[in-house]
Amino acid sequence: MRIAVTGTAGQVVTSLVERGKAAAHEVIAIGRPALDLADPASVARALDAIAPDVIVSAAAYTAVDKAESESDLAHAVNGAGAGAVAEAAKALGVPVIHISTDYVFDGTLDRPYVESDPTGPTGAYGASKLSGEQAVLAATDNCAVLRVAWVYSPFGGNFVKTMLRLAGERDEVSVVADQVGNPTSALAIADGIFKVATNLVSDSSPKLRGVFHMTAPGEASWADFAEAIFTASAVRGGPSASVRRIGTTDYPTPATRPANSRLDCGLIAKVHGVTLPAWQASLDEVMDRLQPAAN
Repeated sequence: MRIAVTGTAGQVVTSLVERGKAAAHEVIAIGRPALDLADPASVARALDAIAPDVIVSAAAYTAVDKAESESDLAHAVNGAGAGAVAEAAKALGVPVIHISTDYVFDGTLDRPYVESDPTGPTGAYGASKLSGEQAVLAATDNCAVLRVAWVYSPFGGNFVKTMLRLAGERDEVSVVADQVGNPTSALAIADGIFKVATNLVSDSSPKLRGVFHMTAPGEASWADFAEAIFTASAVRGGPSASVRRIGTTDYPTPATRPANSRLDCGLIAKVHGVTLPAWQASLDEVMDRLQPAAN
């Protein structure tokens, strides 16, 4: 397949480009200045020039805390920009896969969220991503919205890299223990996207379209995740530290994080045949990439 991906530097984009080679897909990542989500007029021109079989809408404003003071920009990029990508896909007659987030929920449920649960973002970032979902679904029926969460990878900045850096600087790291989610590798997300894309291109069935949750099986708190990172690092001869478990109130941030970010992925498994590897296995894969000399 010829796959156009919006954005050039994000974790999912970079993973798609890398994994696409092994999967025999032609992945073309395009971003600013040719494609600028804050300038919807540029979106159609850029995507039309690529003539893709499917579009992955991965570019986004992702500065969760900064979005509280840049709400207009976040909504322009994540809302109107996402809608422009979907409109371009419809004009080209191709499916679009839009990447969304657990932040569309308020995090108050005592179980993993299913796709039909009411949304209720608590901050500007989540609200902007929800507006993007709505814009995509309003623009075209030929779409799959994939909600992902707690993304990490060998690329860019992420929680795994931050923990490894801190472990190299101190013996103890304070990590929030009362937020729970599904740590998910962007490499695994890329593999899942390819499967969904293949299904959308080959089958016009409405059941393959709509909103889906796609995260790794298994749950953890941030503190649990940090401990797993430090254990995996120590095994590979890398830096490690002990974890001091703290509450969300001990680490205040401008944006409120969901206490429960767990997503139920039963629907995408049933409809698309997509089940990502357990997060522990994916963490090992990423750690092998980040600390190759110790392998």
